[in-house]
Amino acid sequence: MCGIFALISSKNIKDNIKVRKYALKMAKNLRHRGPDGTGFMQTTHGCFAHTRLSIIDPESGNQPLVHSYSGNNADNQLILCVNGEIFNYKNIKAEISSYDYKTNGDCEPILALYNHYTSGNGIVNQGEISGLVNVLTHQQIISMMKHLDGQFSFILHDTRSNMVLIARDPFGITQCYYGMDKYGNIQVASEMKALEGCIKVEVMPAGSYLYFNVKDAFLKPVYYFAEMPNGGWVKQSHYVGAENLINGSNNSILKYEYQPQPILSASEEIELCAKIRETLEREVVKRLMCDVQFGCLLSGGLDSSLIASITMKYMREHPEIYGVEPVLHTFSIGDKDGSDLPFARQVADHIGSKHHEIRFTVEDGLNALEQVIWHLETADITTIRASTPHFLLAEKIQSLGVKMVLSGEGSDEILGGYLYYHFAPDDKSHQLECKRRVLELGYFDCLRGDKSTMGNSLEGRVPFLGADFVNLCINIHKDVKTQNGMEKYILRKAFDMNNIYLPDSVLYRQKEQFSDSITYRWIDTLREMTDKEVRENHWNAYLNKEMLYPINTPQTTEAFYYRLIFEKLYPNRANTFKSWVPNTDWKGIVSSDPSGRAQKCHQDSIIL
Repeated sequence: MCGIFALISSKNIKDNIKVRKYALKMAKNLRHRGPDGTGFMQTTHGCFAHTRLSIIDPESGNQPLVHSYSGNNADNQLILCVNGEIFNYKNIKAEISSYDYKTNGDCEPILALYNHYTSGNGIVNQGEISGLVNVLTHQQIISMMKHLDGQFSFILHDTRSNMVLIARDPFGITQCYYGMDKYGNIQVASEMKALEGCIKVEVMPAGSYLYFNVKDAFLKPVYYFAEMPNGGWVKQSHYVGAENLINGSNNSILKYEYQPQPILSASEEIELCAKIRETLEREVVKRLMCDVQFGCLLSGGLDSSLIASITMKYMREHPEIYGVEPVLHTFSIGDKDGSDLPFARQVADHIGSKHHEIRFTVEDGLNALEQVIWHLETADITTIRASTPHFLLAEKIQSLGVKMVLSGEGSDEILGGYLYYHFAPDDKSHQLECKRRVLELGYFDCLRGDKSTMGNSLEGRVPFLGADFVNLCINIHKDVKTQNGMEKYILRKAFDMNNIYLPDSVLYRQKEQFSDSITYRWIDTLREMTDKEVRENHWNAYLNKEMLYPINTPQTTEAFYYRLIFEKLYPNRANTFKSWVPNTDWKGIVSSDPSGRAQKCHQDSIIL
């Protein structure tokens, strides 16, 4: 993946040196996301910068990508900047074969799609809407987005019509922010640190798009995922037509609702297990599209272990691609008393990967805290706890020459894997909690996964968040997902194949959250250190925390300490993050602390 920055103005900024210098400075703030090159383009109404981490087509995939309709006339061009990967790009290129592709990369098909829908395929004619030409309708944007299977955020500018299209993937795997500066210019970036000049910054919602004319009033994001084939479990408050978009009347609200499913018979459960196994394997294989060295994060928990096992299995089955003795690099981190490391070693031995074990110390973590918060752009407790070792692990991986890793984010949200899910009072509560967690991933695990890795120029890919897998599993009845006191039982059962994938000691291991499992001393020390610091140096401020921080008010001294650092780095940006806590409305949830150890059902292990 990469870093993108754009500044869109209603005024003519083509030769504005001040704007150019600002855009290049903001691109420099994203250099960690793309150390392999910086591309820049300035047009009548926009500045576009792209910092590239080359994963696909290293030779010719530089951005911004440009499609010209008449020579080098800047007023007849499409300009595109993308952060992410489009896994089915070859299928799109085959379908839209008439487009004159200039690269072998995975992002250019977005230009081909846009060109397809604005070149005689039911486009809005001149004068129909505000006198514009080549304006897409809402349904055409939906049709365009249906083609894209990947993790992405992009901005596309059509200089013919002055329209701008910004979009983010369905689950917020990639990060995207937008804001407005004091001159009324719209700015878009992969990270908030590249929006220094904005007086207001917002998070681009996952599964949404923005579509507007540079000279018209700015509009609110419109959710597209609810109208996708795999988005039927998400609902929108009402349909938003093209006329509403152009006229600025967008009041759509994303929501989720209960969709009851039956408890399965034994034969139906076997059939479901086969579908789960086949779908996840397909999602893993899809993400092995790569022209550089890659590996797998391997904590020793169920999710990352499955991803690594499936990857190794596929590599062995395809010697024509990976050789007769394929090498898969796996990576884990922890202290000597951490609970994960022994299980990660078991998995590495079982699948035959080349395993790398990185030692984590509490002192290393404490020393990195402020740097980690600068990269994360959040003050959320659990994200900071887990991201610190994640960031240090990514730093080491990148130093070994690996540029892409697969990891297991998303499984717990989809299947109810956190320990507090055991206290869901009924299936409806369980299902709605799963949906809420999935739709908020962009604020938590996806944010952690993206910024901890990309902070070290390392791309992460997450097979569990393939739309097909989410759609298959999100509505499964809680008594199918969880059985025999075991969270994510149906996933474990799907891969219980006589040790082909994993040993039982890992396959049926109880959930351990990453921030706990590297060493219990990490969270314990954080609580003690932050409490001591706040009590000794910031106690009066803490007592008045509601007045000091009325938005996202921190509820503990640990949260308050992180907020102090966040506000120093990103003042007045509290609206851009959320706080992760268990569902304390459920009876039996004994603590709002996000650590799995805080719940009374926590055990060292459960083996069926």
